[in-house]
Amino acid sequence: MMSTKLRWGILGTGNIAHQFSIGVMGSDRGQLAAVGSRNDESARQFAADHQIHNSHGSYEALMADSNVDAIYNSLPNSMHHEWTIKALNAGKHVLCEKPFANDAAQSQEMFDLARRRGLRVVEAFMYRSNPLTIAAKQALASGVIGELRLIRTSFCYRTYKISGNIRFDRHLGGGGIMDIGCYCVNFARHFAGEEPEQITAAGHFHSSGVDDLAVGTMKFPSGVLASFSCGMSAHADNTAYLCGSEGSIEIPIPWKPPRDNATYVIARGIRPKMDGPVGPAPTGPARQVVTVPVHGDLYGLEADDFAAVVQDGKKPTITEADTMGNMRVLDELRKQIGLKFV
Repeated sequence: MMSTKLRWGILGTGNIAHQFSIGVMGSDRGQLAAVGSRNDESARQFAADHQIHNSHGSYEALMADSNVDAIYNSLPNSMHHEWTIKALNAGKHVLCEKPFANDAAQSQEMFDLARRRGLRVVEAFMYRSNPLTIAAKQALASGVIGELRLIRTSFCYRTYKISGNIRFDRHLGGGGIMDIGCYCVNFARHFAGEEPEQITAAGHFHSSGVDDLAVGTMKFPSGVLASFSCGMSAHADNTAYLCGSEGSIEIPIPWKPPRDNATYVIARGIRPKMDGPVGPAPTGPARQVVTVPVHGDLYGLEADDFAAVVQDGKKPTITEADTMGNMRVLDELRKQIGLKFV
């Protein structure tokens, strides 16, 4: 294992870049080396906020910085492909925010170039590096809820900030499915452990031309079914449910697990009266809350995970196959609701 810390260049200065940078500052294996923005003022302010020595008033200047090993691409969705390609051509490893690109075709180009250049490029789904997600997957594998039959997720919020919001800009790859529905798709595919063979979707469109609310279903070859709701104009419980033949696993805060008191719940079903004495009675408490220790910042854990990929040759938590599978589902969902970016 290499002892040298991975030197990060932060591409973009938006909210997610701030969150990731805070994580890197508290990480074990990363350090903030530089930031690049569209203008000097925002780059300098971001650098001051996060104790970064080098700031660049253009994205190109960040790519040329020899003190940077890896780029964190936090730009709007429609710019992921262009600037990941430029970063790879500049000899930088890339952790690219979800969704990886506008579509599967762009995504494949990014992976192909990384292979040719001998570099690593990984999609950033920070919740997947978190101990809570890992613990829930282990609980499922242990058979505690029997055979997995159904996956239900929601990721919704109501925002009043529409003007200037990239999520409401079709030309920037906006919309609820791309912004947060991608989490629901990734979660279902991850826990099902396979790719869906049937996909359905319906969406409601905002006047800006993007989906502000969408629902979808997936059917997997094993017979597991998944449903999800996502959007930017309604509230939901944003809980993830893994429903099995003998009980269920509930993850109350799946998408941004807290550092303190990260929990999941094992719920055991109550046999319906119509069954009478038929079938085994549930064992264990009706609801068992399991607390998972999380040592580290959500984004810091993700940054350290990526550092292990680059420096130790670790298999990425989000593999190329995982990203490509997710992008293909997103392509189909957008097709079904009629969302086009150009």
